[in-house]
Amino acid sequence: MDRKYLLKSAIKVATLARILAKAIDLFIVIILALVAYPVGIFLSMTYICLCDAFQNGQSVGKKFMGFSVVSMIDGSPCTFKQSVIRNLPLSVPLIFAIIPMWGWIFTFLIGSVLCAVEIYFIFHLESGHRVGDVMADTSVIASTPSQVRAIHN
Repeated sequence: MDRKYLLKSAIKVATLARILAKAIDLFIVIILALVAYPVGIFLSMTYICLCDAFQNGQSVGKKFMGFSVVSMIDGSPCTFKQSVIRNLPLSVPLIFAIIPMWGWIFTFLIGSVLCAVEIYFIFHLESGHRVGDVMADTSVIASTPSQVRAIHN
């Protein structure tokens, strides 16, 4: 009996959970930017750049969803340098948000395109990596036993 469809289904669920984890982090970024504007823009850039290096490779979203980021070189938790590199595609548009109105529109447009590219790569690369993972030599793994079972069963 061929059961490969079960693995593909679990991988698709894990991929959607990864996207939800990043959406939680981006929600935090938006709240920081709006509540404490204009200083909030710098706080949100700092958070998005460094978030994957905290708590053994877990941002708030990844911790909530049961994932962590590890180095593909040695399997250690994501470093601050790797976190900055892997989140560059998401943090660069935030620079423009400091400009009222037009900067916000530009940030939204560029950010939406870059998020779409990231999601495209997650679903279309065989490894399931996004652009940031490829740039930083990192990978997202399940950090809880139940997540590992769900992905491999």
